[in-house]
Amino acid sequence: TAPRLSHSHARQFRFAEQSLSLWRAIVDDMFRLWHLAEADLLSGDAPYDLRDTGQGLQRVQACPRTYSAMLHILTRERADAHRADRRLPADAAHQHNGRDWVGSAMVHMGDHAVPNALTFLDKYAQVARILRPLVTVLHRSLHLCDRDAHVKALVHRKFGSVADYKRAVLADFFRHAFDGSGADNFYDAGSCVDGRLTSAWNWCSQISTKPYYLIFKLAGFAGFDGDW
Repeated sequence: TAPRLSHSHARQFRFAEQSLSLWRAIVDDMFRLWHLAEADLLSGDAPYDLRDTGQGLQRVQACPRTYSAMLHILTRERADAHRADRRLPADAAHQHNGRDWVGSAMVHMGDHAVPNALTFLDKYAQVARILRPLVTVLHRSLHLCDRDAHVKALVHRKFGSVADYKRAVLADFFRHAFDGSGADNFYDAGSCVDGRLTSAWNWCSQISTKPYYLIFKLAGFAGFDGDW
């Protein structure tokens, strides 16, 4: 689907930075979140409803423990963004429109978008499967350019230089993996907490259309699954 966000460069930078920081906070707290998710899934106080969510039959179930923990993490991240804004000089804060939280703070959980706590945590278990292959293949391709004159010539022909190639890959990721795409409405995608990850997966699904994909393949890229 098409991009849904039209941020300025500075605002997009903060949006991507804050999204990555939020993902790190969630992954760092994953052990506790899994414990809470299991408690929610097995709770007799919140029976599930087997429902067609548009993605097949799903176990839609309220998950108050996991949701509360997620709100705590999000509140902490938003406070960090606010404190960073307060540390900026007045002229810099005005120039960059502040560093307060960019985008929506809505958390989907227990609805058709994210049916239950297990689905929610499974989304964030994929963060490493998105970022690790990207970082690994980028490093490998840069080393390949150092070792193989033919690959280096190809990179120069397509991108101008090895530095421009690296810049093109990263610019494409930070622009299009955080553009609100991945669904046909703002409720399921966009700038909400879960929509950020939806956009990143949408970027992954389009990797074969990218101008640098051939370089990735020469560097051994096989996909966003498996051990990298």
